[in-house]
Amino acid sequence: MKKVIALLSVLTLIFALAGCGAGNTGIQSEAETKAAETTKAETSANTSESTDENEEEQSNENADGSKTLVVYFSATGTTKGVAEQIASYTNADTYEITAAQPYSEDDLNWHDSNSRTTKEQNDKTVRPEIGSEKISLDGYDTIFIGFPIWWGEEPRIMDTFVESYDFTSKTVIPFCTSGGSGIGSSGDNLKTNAGSGNWLEGERLTGSDVQRWIDNLNLS
Repeated sequence: MKKVIALLSVLTLIFALAGCGAGNTGIQSEAETKAAETTKAETSANTSESTDENEEEQSNENADGSKTLVVYFSATGTTKGVAEQIASYTNADTYEITAAQPYSEDDLNWHDSNSRTTKEQNDKTVRPEIGSEKISLDGYDTIFIGFPIWWGEEPRIMDTFVESYDFTSKTVIPFCTSGGSGIGSSGDNLKTNAGSGNWLEGERLTGSDVQRWIDNLNLS
């Protein structure tokens, strides 16, 4: 009888251990499944992000593989609006020139002979410092350069910009915004100060002029 009891005890213990082993296996399998699902999700997210970046980069290329950049300086937002329209029509990247010392409303007062911009525009040697980070022009074939007309010419910060870059082998197209003045000598001034690039004739633009102007350029 004692042997029978002992044998039953041993069998009970064996079954209990087997049950625990099966339970642990189930828990481990569930953890491994969750880890695999997490890894798969992360891989999918990374792949999607990489694909989005590649698509964005490709979307900024024209049909012939060329790339376009719209550079602009806008003190009041008017030139920015036109620049964004040009970028939209030409599938271009944009780069905003900002002043290291921003222009205040008083600085822009053309009625004041002592205002900052009046003094700058009266001195062709002034080169205001640019505050925005430098941009590489590598890979761009066509570059639009936009600015407001101040005192009949380009703001001196535009001279700072063109003198800081090499436009060799680039097609450069200036454009301006103004309450009434045309682009005047500004395009030629920038071309001279740049010293490189194939500069096309510029034009004063409003929002309604953009598509017509771009179509007439026959850039393709």
